[in-house]
Amino acid sequence: MAATENTNATGARVSRLVSQHPQGLIGVTGDEVRLTWTVDATLPGQHQLAYLIECATDATFNSLVVAAMEVQSSQQLAVPVLGGALQSRETRYYRVKVQTENGWTDWSPTLTVEAGLLEKSDWSARFIGDKAPTDSASPLLRGTVFLKQKPVKGRIYASAMGLYDLFVNGQPTSDTYLNPGWTAYQDRLLSETHDVTDLLQEGANIIGGVLSDGWWRGRFGFMNQSEHYGKEIGLIAQLEVTYPDGSTQVFGTDETWTTSTGEILKSSIYDGSQIDFNLEQHGWSEPDFDAKAWLPAHVLQQSVEPLVPRTTRGVTKVREFDLTPEKQSNRILLRGTQNISGWVRLEVDGKVGQTVTVRHAEVLEPGDKLHVTALRTAKATDTYVLAKDGVQVLEPRFTFHGFQHADLVTEARLISAVAVAVSSNNDRRGTLVTSNQKLNRLHENVVWSQLDNFVSVPTDCPQRDERLGWTGDAQAFSNTSNTLFDSANFWQSWLRDLELDQYPNGDVGAVVPDIFKVGQQEIGGWILEGRAGWADAATVVPMSVYEYFGDMNVLRQQLSSMRRWTNALHNRRAGAKFLPTQFQFGDWCDPDAPGDRPWESKVSADFVANSFFAHTADLMAKAEALVGTEVGAQHYAEMAKDLKHDIWERFGEEAKTTTAGCAIAIEFEIVPQDQRAQLAQILAAMVTADNGKITTGFLGTPLILHALSKTGHIEQAYQMLLRTEFRSWLYAVDKGATTIWERWDAIREDGSIHSGAMDTNPEGQDDASMISFNHYAYGAVVDWMYRNVGGLAPVLEQPGYQQVVVAPRPAKGVQKANASLRTGFGTLALKWQLTNQERLTMELRVPFGVLANLELPTTPESKVTINGTDVAGLKSLEYGSYQIVVTNPEVVSV
Repeated sequence: MAATENTNATGARVSRLVSQHPQGLIGVTGDEVRLTWTVDATLPGQHQLAYLIECATDATFNSLVVAAMEVQSSQQLAVPVLGGALQSRETRYYRVKVQTENGWTDWSPTLTVEAGLLEKSDWSARFIGDKAPTDSASPLLRGTVFLKQKPVKGRIYASAMGLYDLFVNGQPTSDTYLNPGWTAYQDRLLSETHDVTDLLQEGANIIGGVLSDGWWRGRFGFMNQSEHYGKEIGLIAQLEVTYPDGSTQVFGTDETWTTSTGEILKSSIYDGSQIDFNLEQHGWSEPDFDAKAWLPAHVLQQSVEPLVPRTTRGVTKVREFDLTPEKQSNRILLRGTQNISGWVRLEVDGKVGQTVTVRHAEVLEPGDKLHVTALRTAKATDTYVLAKDGVQVLEPRFTFHGFQHADLVTEARLISAVAVAVSSNNDRRGTLVTSNQKLNRLHENVVWSQLDNFVSVPTDCPQRDERLGWTGDAQAFSNTSNTLFDSANFWQSWLRDLELDQYPNGDVGAVVPDIFKVGQQEIGGWILEGRAGWADAATVVPMSVYEYFGDMNVLRQQLSSMRRWTNALHNRRAGAKFLPTQFQFGDWCDPDAPGDRPWESKVSADFVANSFFAHTADLMAKAEALVGTEVGAQHYAEMAKDLKHDIWERFGEEAKTTTAGCAIAIEFEIVPQDQRAQLAQILAAMVTADNGKITTGFLGTPLILHALSKTGHIEQAYQMLLRTEFRSWLYAVDKGATTIWERWDAIREDGSIHSGAMDTNPEGQDDASMISFNHYAYGAVVDWMYRNVGGLAPVLEQPGYQQVVVAPRPAKGVQKANASLRTGFGTLALKWQLTNQERLTMELRVPFGVLANLELPTTPESKVTINGTDVAGLKSLEYGSYQIVVTNPEVVSV
């Protein structure tokens, strides 16, 4: 959607207009549309005084849905549009203009929103498949459609029990993978809308589908179980066409379709693909193919009840990396430069009958051998049997691997090998580059851990026989994820599943989608639902999305879920002051805990559990004040207040003995205000005594730098951030990490690899090792880096970056930084450089509609100028570009 480059006499224009739906996604839900727009202004001193929105059923805006009304408001984020919800298949067009002190702008670019199939009665198609059991060859499904002429519009609405790819006349209908993604299938199965207008022709047309077990019935979870959601897989596809005269036709999957199999013998998310090209049926999805030998498709009994339009973009290719081949005695090592989620694409020159085998791993053992122990039972292997002589390209289907390196075994001649990285298609939001190259690598490691673990759902890791949506990892990382990427839709989709999988008593599972609940898995003696810091994703993640994107709808959507979880905690106390002592994950992977018992953290699990309860009650009170009731807000605020008092009285002295205890008490405001400074001093002294060594796990680490910097101990925060010795973020960088590790000592100082041994061995799991080189939880540090190194922080009380704090903190080890954030208002950017420790120069860009509050690192000797003018006492700036100079700034000594 391109914006006009011209502005009218106002010196302003609306350059970008978006809705709550991802740009480019069609077939969306019918929810009331909420618009966000960006204003570019060239004349100073302007503000949005009013806006005018037009909504029409035609692109020329001759048929308005409702008469446009002028609204006196400065709001630019998530503005609801009159006209009500959309109906199935309906397309509406939107545009906006705004009034400033200089008059009205021209109309914005036009935004188009097209709804999908919203009612169950819209579906005439039925789920079809074959009768083959789990772990069989992928079914091919084929249907013939005769069109009386070439249509002017063609849409296919499709989904699958399992994974599917769809073709029209031999051409793929999308560039996405692993469709329709993983959700709480029993209650929510995503339908996708494909624009196939250009693929259709007059006469015979072939719609073809390929299926795979995927998350639906494939082996999944570390308990080695299959068929979590059902024993059959199936495709549903409904083609709807509109002809030039306005008439329409509908065709759908039914008993007239036929089925066979092809070259995909097996396809498992954990184990990889087995493809024999000798079994390929060339041209099977094209009109001229002879399908007389195919069998009638099997019509399944699956209801269309769970089908809902998808609200996110799918999984797409994000980047490719060349792999370097190194000939070994019995294989070719394909050495990579980046740990990714994806697969290897090979080009080989081979002969009929030759086999090509590729096995994947994240790191290498000494001697250049793949380290596969961390994969546990996941085979992570793709195998191909060639069906012709000569050059051919090989790629797996319906799988992905977490890897950096791979082994290739084949008699064919390798021509090239490329690592193909995939991720859910979320737009990049934040960028940060500093003078410290190790920090830059750390930042990119976090970016890649997010990309690699945002494959349909937010997973813990992408490589072993797990890849589950652990809620603890999600809540710990949510702020950072919302800083790096536009992940609001991604989170809201996952949060719907969190609520659907919520237990009757309000408990939230440790993973979402909750296959432990669906598959009735037992994990040793562990309790997996309602665990502190994990289930609190029910309150933490919605509030993070609201605060970072400014759309209150996420709180409305999740309010019931948030209440149910908070009330479940309250009910668990059974009239007592505290939660009962039970198994908790605690400050998981505390580096001082026994390596095989990562839940035995130094900080009391009871303190952690009750502190997260208090934090959840706080968040619940905020949510009630925003979208709930005044009574509810008061109720939960009192609950939080009482909890904090009792927690500190009971656990305060104990909390003072650990860094995690101090950080949690400070960040969750457990410590009374009059003791806060003293506790912060205790925390800072411990960090200093440890020389910045990390002594916290999954729950303490995301909080500790914030606890230090907010209480005036920025030096100790930098000491931790810039440490390069063992147990630090930069230690892993020095060890060659390209993503974030699960354990601080995943690779030890002597180069050996942590065994990952666990003191638990649930039935059905041969090896309970837990070692991953691609977990994003500890990457939560990046949110702190944007706020303090980059110098850009959101004011959470004014969500969506309506107000920001400009507060760079230069240090001896970081002499310059360049940060930017793509907000709903436009790009917020700060570039700063320290010269000779005496002069801090900043270039600041503030978008229209944003207020930037200045908290500059000044000393009593400092002089501050903005665009060459002395500005002593100036506290904030409105939109514009500014050159800011601070002499004799405060510089952190680390």
